[in-house]
Amino acid sequence: MKTLSLLILFFINITCKENTTVYICNSAGAKKYHYTSSCRGLSNCTYKIIKVDIEKAKKDGKTLCGWEK
Repeated sequence: MKTLSLLILFFINITCKENTTVYICNSAGAKKYHYTSSCRGLSNCTYKIIKVDIEKAKKDGKTLCGWEK
């Protein structure tokens, strides 16, 4: 029974975990983060698109792109 409980908690933790990698345009004026590098919101980026942790993007003041809400 204890093993079953641990497996259930482990499965819930995996399925509820937020995507931790996001994409941002590496320019000074970029204000959004994106879950995919092919997001429509990144099509205007003339700088390099980089992959960062979502925590860093939020810490830098970036918010989720409107196309991905």
